[in-house]
Amino acid sequence: MKQPMYETATDWNRLNSPPAGSSAPRRSRSGLTLLLSLAALFSVGNAPAAADWPQFRGDTALSGVSSEILAEDLTPIWTFDADDAIESTAAIADGAVFFGTLAGTFYSLNLEDGTLRWQYAAELEIKSSPSVREGVVFFGDEGGIFHAVDAKTGVAKWTFETDSGIVSSANFAGDLVIFGSYDQYLYALDRRKGTLQWKVPSDGYLHATPAVAGNHALIAGCDGFFRKVDLRDGDEVGKLEIGSYVASSMAVDDNLAFFGTFGNEVVAVDWDSEKLVWRYSHPTTDFPFYSSAAVTDDVVVIGGRDKLVHALDPESGETLWTFSTRARVDSSPVITGDRVYVVSGNGDLLALDLTDGSELWRYEIAVSVTASPAIGEGRLVIGTDDGAVLAFAEHKQPQEPTSAEEGS
Repeated sequence: MKQPMYETATDWNRLNSPPAGSSAPRRSRSGLTLLLSLAALFSVGNAPAAADWPQFRGDTALSGVSSEILAEDLTPIWTFDADDAIESTAAIADGAVFFGTLAGTFYSLNLEDGTLRWQYAAELEIKSSPSVREGVVFFGDEGGIFHAVDAKTGVAKWTFETDSGIVSSANFAGDLVIFGSYDQYLYALDRRKGTLQWKVPSDGYLHATPAVAGNHALIAGCDGFFRKVDLRDGDEVGKLEIGSYVASSMAVDDNLAFFGTFGNEVVAVDWDSEKLVWRYSHPTTDFPFYSSAAVTDDVVVIGGRDKLVHALDPESGETLWTFSTRARVDSSPVITGDRVYVVSGNGDLLALDLTDGSELWRYEIAVSVTASPAIGEGRLVIGTDDGAVLAFAEHKQPQEPTSAEEGS
């Protein structure tokens, strides 16, 4: 996997942050009425089906929360062998699974049984997780080509060329498709035509997927800055120095955006005022955060390279619980109901109790995993570093034959 370059974090005392142990007050939902009204201008008619997982982190806020409630006991129901390692997280939409491989092949499978629907050849490795909107699937490749492909047929609708590799996934705001590139630009294209609407420069690689909040795109990158961009014209209207490289995508809940850094911290930023609300670091471990967070009103969950899953209070950043895994956690967790699903780098797929972090279910995939789980239509789907895709669903006990069957 292409990793962002790492440098020592700058002195956090230079940042405009609250004193240690304190946190800025959180805005009420009612205070966001105007911003949410503006957001509606970009989102009406484009909401994904509730049962789908149509893009990285599930929705445009990159919340990492699924509306699906999976069975307590899951079992593999099918596997599919692709042509190379899978680092991108699958998308699930309209009964199909979409993902790319490091061989540059993009696949669509039937969600029901894992059979191949179609495959498509990109220029180079695909690390960008796909996003699906209104019958079109969008993703980038390491050659810097951004692809729009018909989700039913696998035929290219258009492509757009940037000047470097694309690991970022696409996000959506009305007719815009938005993504970052390693050429250090944030792009917005007309998602139907592929024409450039605007692009915004940064001073480092843009590895993460931009979040959409209100009428803004939010992103942090390898230059160590949080940026807020007006979706209407691409103007950068807010900027905050974070102080270290950022590879994870931010999860947005109300006025707060949460993300991990290569400075070994998780931060909460008020995206409306561009203020740092809190920062968290584990008291004894000192490792970067590559995983993207999942967030509800009550908890922020993120994986760490310290082999821990961290659950934090969204208001204060205080630790609610941690769970120790057997390998680092670069994969991003998914919350569904009262559980959070997470996979560690050695392939341990876990369901943890969202309240206290206790282990509820485990499946040992037994190979390394970089991708994150996708949950949709009653199934959990994940790709592995050895090129397999696994789908999990409810474990059903074999039924005893009825008397009519016995006598037939």
